[in-house]
Amino acid sequence: MEYLYGILNLDFWGYVIAALIMFQVSIFAVTVYLHRDATHRALDLHPWLRQFFRLWIWMTSGMLTRQWVAVHRKHHARCETEEDPHSPQMVGLKKVLLEGAELYKVQASNPETLEKYGRGCPDDWVERNVYERVPYGGIIIMVLLDLLLFGVPGIIIIAFQMISMPLFAAGVINGIGHYYGYRNFECDDASTNITPLAIFVGGEELHNNHHAFPSSAKFSVRPWEFDIGWGFISIMKFLGLAKVRRVAPAPMFADEPVADLDALRAIIVNRMHVLRNYTKTVTLPVFHKELRGADAGDGLLRRARKLLIRRPTLLDEKAHARLHEILENNHALKTVVEFRERLRDLWTGATDVSNEKLLTQLHDWIAEAEASGIRALQEFAEVLKSYRLQPALAI
Repeated sequence: MEYLYGILNLDFWGYVIAALIMFQVSIFAVTVYLHRDATHRALDLHPWLRQFFRLWIWMTSGMLTRQWVAVHRKHHARCETEEDPHSPQMVGLKKVLLEGAELYKVQASNPETLEKYGRGCPDDWVERNVYERVPYGGIIIMVLLDLLLFGVPGIIIIAFQMISMPLFAAGVINGIGHYYGYRNFECDDASTNITPLAIFVGGEELHNNHHAFPSSAKFSVRPWEFDIGWGFISIMKFLGLAKVRRVAPAPMFADEPVADLDALRAIIVNRMHVLRNYTKTVTLPVFHKELRGADAGDGLLRRARKLLIRRPTLLDEKAHARLHEILENNHALKTVVEFRERLRDLWTGATDVSNEKLLTQLHDWIAEAEASGIRALQEFAEVLKSYRLQPALAI
């Protein structure tokens, strides 16, 4: 009867550990290879690692690199719109959680999506003649290997492997990661960090951080956050199997604030940090000050905190109406919101405007902030002058 338990003939916990290891390899293949390397070019993996992960993904899911990359790039380009391949804000959380894999397949089979967003992916002999021609051949091979190594318990391991990847990667991250959790950065999308200890899904739980800095190889940003995927990358880097190309910028500040071209560049590169700092040191202090001076019955203002912080593009029609009413009845709050949106203009139009014009916009913004009479805004304007790039990030 020993043959029923495969060549390895493990005990119960041996099978559990084997299943968890195989699951974690799949997670690392997705987050490190497909996501951070192939899609966003945040790092360069050793060719051997890339080949291994391509093979593993083919054998455990039948996915092709180009398909996954194209779908994810489209997600970033069309996030929270009707063209987003899997936005719970558009189709509902339940659908993304339960049918995330199906939503992925629809876009993965769309020639237009593959052509527009799938460029730069592997196109060698193996990809064309093995992975593309026999997309499910790898799964068959994996099933046979599982049965050979683990015997009858291998059936459970196979089922766990086939269910867990669509559930965690396609469902949890694409669903909960755009619905519930905390936000370090107010992006134009609804991305959230599910948990600060990102250890179960390769670090992908820090989804808001990733959307704030898509080209960063490291997803953790705050001191208390942990990205297990970055831990794996660090080990591979130490072994010479990976080269990190980019990580999220960290703001630096000059001792003598000067609103020059260097400050402008640093503000644009660190724009997510700038907006976070604005919320923390301007929007919220002004809100709390106005709240303390408001009438006890002003319930609308008391519920305004989220409306003032949230990106306007993420507010529904009813929320927009409430925000408009609040701002029309409170000059200080209206001023800080208007200044925030004008500050965003520095980088939203940076590709179409000369440096000289952008610098003039910055000078005008600072001068008007200093003349606003709002102390928090005046102090922020002084800090804004001192932003500088780290040497490695100089442009």
